[in-house]
Amino acid sequence: MNGNGVHLLRRLAVMAAVAAALLATLTLYTRPDFMVHLADQLWSCF
Repeated sequence: MNGNGVHLLRRLAVMAAVAAALLATLTLYTRPDFMVHLADQLWSCF
């Protein structure tokens, strides 16, 4: 592969990883028990 092909594959891999992370985060926000647990952890810091 030439340099452009490697650069394109690397860019696509990074974009896929970012999309997967965003999808995982969005999925967690649909679970109310997770949101309550996250809020409890945040408030316990104060």
